[in-house]
Amino acid sequence: MTKPRTRRASAPDKAYWRSLERWRTAAPEPAPAVDEFPEGASETPDGISRRKMLGLMGATVALGGAVGCRRPVETIVPYVNAPEGRIPGIAEFYATTFKQGGHAFGALVESHGGRPTKLEGNPLHPSSGGAANAWMLASTLHLYDPDRSQHPHRHGAEDGDPEEATWDDFAAYWAQNRGDGAADGADLAVLAGLDPSPTRDRLAEAFRQRYPAARWVVWEPIHEGRVVAGIEAATGQALRPVHHLDEAEVIVTLGADPLLTGGDALRHGRGFAAGRRRGVDGGTMNRLYSVESTLTVTGAAADHRIPLRFDQLPALASALAAALGAGGGGGGDLPAAVAAQLDAIVADLRAAGSAALVIAAPELPPEVHGAVLAIHSALGAIGRTVTLHPAGPDDAVTEEALAGLVTAMADGSVNTLVTLGVNPVFDAPADLAFGEAMAAVPNTIHLGLYRDETGERATWHLPEAHFLEAWSDARAADGTLSIVQPLIAPLWHGRGAIEVLAMLAGEAETAGYELVRKTWGDTPFGIDEKTWRRTLHDGVAEGSAASAVAVAANAPAGGSSTAASGDLELTFHPASDLWDGRYANLGWLQELPDPITKITWDNAALFAPATAEGLGVSTGDRVRLTYRKRSVEAPAWVLPGQAEGSVALALGYGRRHAGRVGTAVGVDAFALRTSEAPGGGSGLAVEVLGGDYLLAQTQEHWSLEGRPLVREGTLDQFRAEPAFAQAPEAKLHLGSLWEEPVYDIGPQWGMAIDLNACIGCNACVVACQSENNIPVVGKEQVALGREMHWLRIDRYFNGDPAAPEVVFQPVSCQHCENAPCEQVCPVAATVHDREGINAMVYNRCIGTRYCSNNCPYKVRRFNFFNYTKDTPELMKVAMNPDVTVRSRGVMEKCTYCIQRINQAKIAAKRASRALADGDVRSACQQACPADCITFGDITDETSRVVVAKSEPRNYVMLAELNNKPRTSYLAKLRNPNPAWSKEAAG
Repeated sequence: MTKPRTRRASAPDKAYWRSLERWRTAAPEPAPAVDEFPEGASETPDGISRRKMLGLMGATVALGGAVGCRRPVETIVPYVNAPEGRIPGIAEFYATTFKQGGHAFGALVESHGGRPTKLEGNPLHPSSGGAANAWMLASTLHLYDPDRSQHPHRHGAEDGDPEEATWDDFAAYWAQNRGDGAADGADLAVLAGLDPSPTRDRLAEAFRQRYPAARWVVWEPIHEGRVVAGIEAATGQALRPVHHLDEAEVIVTLGADPLLTGGDALRHGRGFAAGRRRGVDGGTMNRLYSVESTLTVTGAAADHRIPLRFDQLPALASALAAALGAGGGGGGDLPAAVAAQLDAIVADLRAAGSAALVIAAPELPPEVHGAVLAIHSALGAIGRTVTLHPAGPDDAVTEEALAGLVTAMADGSVNTLVTLGVNPVFDAPADLAFGEAMAAVPNTIHLGLYRDETGERATWHLPEAHFLEAWSDARAADGTLSIVQPLIAPLWHGRGAIEVLAMLAGEAETAGYELVRKTWGDTPFGIDEKTWRRTLHDGVAEGSAASAVAVAANAPAGGSSTAASGDLELTFHPASDLWDGRYANLGWLQELPDPITKITWDNAALFAPATAEGLGVSTGDRVRLTYRKRSVEAPAWVLPGQAEGSVALALGYGRRHAGRVGTAVGVDAFALRTSEAPGGGSGLAVEVLGGDYLLAQTQEHWSLEGRPLVREGTLDQFRAEPAFAQAPEAKLHLGSLWEEPVYDIGPQWGMAIDLNACIGCNACVVACQSENNIPVVGKEQVALGREMHWLRIDRYFNGDPAAPEVVFQPVSCQHCENAPCEQVCPVAATVHDREGINAMVYNRCIGTRYCSNNCPYKVRRFNFFNYTKDTPELMKVAMNPDVTVRSRGVMEKCTYCIQRINQAKIAAKRASRALADGDVRSACQQACPADCITFGDITDETSRVVVAKSEPRNYVMLAELNNKPRTSYLAKLRNPNPAWSKEAAG
């Protein structure tokens, strides 16, 4: 590779680039652009087939199909007896809980006329704290997905097509085969998903009492069972750690991504951002070290990052434990570059003491988690940066338990298998061959949202109700209890998991509400009706968090030392969009660019630049990955920051029965994942097949390379020169050719985005899409640069491609006071209102696209196709009724959520008061886990947005153009360790 020459950037020693191609061909000044748009983005389209459009609409834009969706019961004269407190046109909010991977997140659901349309985080819940992640935000799309299972099905004759059945049919079948007087269940097995529900726990115990010899196994493809096992081996107690990043001054992550795919990521993001702000305010800024094989969101946020093979992480954990006097058996053979930095990391951890925090990837062996606990114990961090809480009865998920079940299935010991909310045919370890073992079981029952890979093979498939349709409850990582409250009656014939389990256990009552109420009315909850109603209203049971457990431990001697093989290794990680594949049919998430690679609608095998060069692999090549005698074909992607000798593949893609959107998208990584090495291991062989695979990626879309857009510096630099982000070119701006308008009447809206807190998690992008009815366009259109997101997150690299630094920058319409788009619109479709908002009048727009040509920030999107034309009337109410649904041929962009501004004004007027700071929160601001977006009235000198804009780090993009944007940015700061050896790191 040829090292680029230095270009003009936001700091003298920074040269930013978005891709390796830009790094290789970088010039000292931006080259004249032949076309300022991505190739194909501005050309007149050749057309899109109706079949393709309807396929995308099926589970994305239209949010539902005309077939199978039933209307709510209505009378001829509706609302003669109107629901109490309901005002037509005014949204209502209800508290509920979103669950994923054994974690619970409090949510507030916006409902219009009884139809849930949008999710927010519940500020009273400790795990969400008012924020939301992309998966939670996409839940409404999940709810209205027409590909969800609608009826029970059973297989008739052998190998025949399944026939539609009813719940009564299944109840009769179960009573006949497993009713009273049946055997003790020795030939019965249940495979259940990890659900932190006290009611599920109670019913599972009732099931075991009814069938004492039955097998009860819990399975989750992405779980924290090894964490619990490691802590239990060290302390004798089954405990779960809760990490408090807000208390941490030094953080070390070992292969973990706590800011995005970690189970408690919302809490982690909020705590990490608090530690960054502490330094800006004059306190101690946290310092993050990330050691990982694949570049993650956490690695991008790190002050120091070390690319290291996954199979060398146990040796590093052992070395840290030994160096800190926490036991352990030394580090084995670590690379020289890592060993050279170890002393600096150890010294920093020791100096931080109780304010130190180490987080290891949950896929690492239990011995590593024992070593991490010993480190915390030695430093006195237990009780401050990490607290330990009792694990739930099913938290200790293990591959060994699943393997035992598979063995029993294969040898004929299981006559009836019940799977509750899991899809093991797709996501069980490949070496267990779950599908083959399932075929040997005479009676198989599957409960799930979809007739997925497991449901297709079951003799009985039962439709599961979505969590917005069913009652349940939840326990957060720290023990906090909350309610899962339905917002709508089941759209089809689904039933909640606890209702089905109650039926199987022979409970007299199977209504979800009564089951949950019984749990909460009994010991140890024992709440009265008044407290129950308050809990329903708040979504959280006040004071229900479990007390922290005090423990001490030493790392097992030599247990964590692992020598790395010289072979290539293959690693697996949760997809940043699809998680483990359960969200594969959601177009919002399929089209969401990966924070690091910027790939959409696909996963790819990730190679380090040096590894790719040695193998002769280029981005877009088709490669065959052979690992432990199993092979898949995948596209290759050369990723800066990937550890040499390590290849990564995201889980969750390659679904075979996901629905019309998610089936046959990407590569099935589960086909290579084994039970003995769920995180990956050495022994990978790579064969280059050639070819040119179309990867739809957005990393070069709307590129503004060469311009000083993102600004960053170090904490020491900021304290020595607080206004370092104020670029000199901002003082040399262009003069106006006309008299500029003055905006000083009423509230004036503005936004500030703190790059120091932004972690690039994409929550804001999905929140904007959900709030503003933004359509998806599909892989082919994204490849042409025609994605419709109103908010994008630019990802910049700088430094050596082997170990680059990463900066994220959210970019939407800047709402320029002197807006260049407005001057060129021939029909005045883009105009300014009196409050400083650059507004769009859609019914004026004739699609000239002059405004997009004249926008230097490239934040306007043209709607080439009418994706909403054939949306059924019933399904239109599933969209946000406060926002226009645009037709073909108009320009779309961020509006500062003007509908939310107007709602706040109406609410303030009804209360006979003036607008207060915080009354208006944009959708992106509301969702952000790191609270990096501030929005409000810039004429209110006490408002948060004015306080943010008054910081010396504040700057606007391209100030020299005299556009006067209302959105500004606060420069990013890093907190490097002065003792860090740059030579060793490089």
